[in-house]
Amino acid sequence: MTSEIRHIVFDIGRVLIHYDPQIPYSRLIPDEAQRNWFFANVCTHDWNIEQDRGRAWEEAEALLIADYPQHEELIRAFRKHWHEMVSHAYAESVAIMEALIEDGRDVTMLTNFAADTFKQARKLYPFLDLPRGVTVSGEVGLIKPDPAIYEKHSRDFGLEPAHTLFIDDSDKNVEGARLAGWNAVLFTGTEKLKNDLAAHGVRL
Repeated sequence: MTSEIRHIVFDIGRVLIHYDPQIPYSRLIPDEAQRNWFFANVCTHDWNIEQDRGRAWEEAEALLIADYPQHEELIRAFRKHWHEMVSHAYAESVAIMEALIEDGRDVTMLTNFAADTFKQARKLYPFLDLPRGVTVSGEVGLIKPDPAIYEKHSRDFGLEPAHTLFIDDSDKNVEGARLAGWNAVLFTGTEKLKNDLAAHGVRL
């Protein structure tokens, strides 16, 4: 028997809005092999996640430019063209979130996001202001799946872990939420999300 769900927490990237660094770089580095090399060696996932943890873009760029001065323009392009990477919202996911809020459900968001790009995302996608609040990793200096960020979110928003349901597109982040005592489901699409919500007693 699942505990009654009183709090629903959404991840943002690849759950509510699309995110793909390939979008601008497919234009900036047309050769696929060169582009793959660039993401594997220069602007890597591990490099980018530190901005989600709170590192300033200026520092992040300087670190890479010191090692790859010949790629300075391409390195700076990551932040410069970031808005292209969040190309569109997932309308059906947003509709589910809006319906939950309209139904009186307690909805918040927990996201790995750099602080300044999240401010930009809010301007691009005003629906990000609809939930009761958000924990942004770049603002608190913690990133999923560190249990501390789930615990902070619970404290800050008065959530009861056993009565909380988390929705994320990453297996590691879903597991992190479960380790923090939350219920959690992996997002792969809106039909599965509707079924997962219903399975936890949350009907739209």
